[in-house]
Amino acid sequence: MSIQAVVWDVDDTLFDYTTADRLGMRAHLTAEGLLDRYDGVEQAIEHWREVTHLQWARFAAGEATFEDQRRDRVRIFLGREFTDAEADAWFQRYITHYEAVWSLFPDVLPVLDASHRHAVLSNSSLHVQDRKLRALGVHDRFETILCAAELGISKPEAGAFLAACEFLGLPPHQVAYVGDHPEIDGRGAADAGLLSVWIDRGGLYATVDPPVGPHRIASLAELPSLLGPDTRFGAPSTFG
Repeated sequence: MSIQAVVWDVDDTLFDYTTADRLGMRAHLTAEGLLDRYDGVEQAIEHWREVTHLQWARFAAGEATFEDQRRDRVRIFLGREFTDAEADAWFQRYITHYEAVWSLFPDVLPVLDASHRHAVLSNSSLHVQDRKLRALGVHDRFETILCAAELGISKPEAGAFLAACEFLGLPPHQVAYVGDHPEIDGRGAADAGLLSVWIDRGGLYATVDPPVGPHRIASLAELPSLLGPDTRFGAPSTFG
């Protein structure tokens, strides 16, 4: 049976999170006068990313709230015992720089225009992703925006993907999921019974062997051909 809807990850799938995070943190560290603690900007940014990944894993495992993982990222990165208010203020100053460089990947709008049903499933919070998608001008493209912080369950758990299918009123085999992480998105969606598509943009996971299940693509321009010549959800493909 044909694919009727596509559910999307956001960060590093639709939204160029890696570039925005890197440029935003560079500007933030410069403004905070913190670059002299490192051998260079890249070392500082790599430290921030390592801390972010570790704390995000705690949130995904249910060991910390969304707000607490943010605060702990600040405390660990700076090696200081901030109060919650101090950590929140520091993080908000970073957010100001980060949001100034937000952008969609250039292959996003054409593929969003090629179908009529879309939803979002993110391991973030609705507050974050709702605001982000509005700022990027694509919020109205999605029937629903589901996030782990509100769902109480996160990818790669099957329940997260099935919640998106349930909202759409479709069985998993009629839904495609597109995300950038080979395990959290790719294997998770495949194990839940969705058509799983791993978008590998040559970033952090470019050297990872693809897990069994997801289809691997390098650009969203390849997506319509996976879903059929007519995109299988109501509009002709705009790609040759």
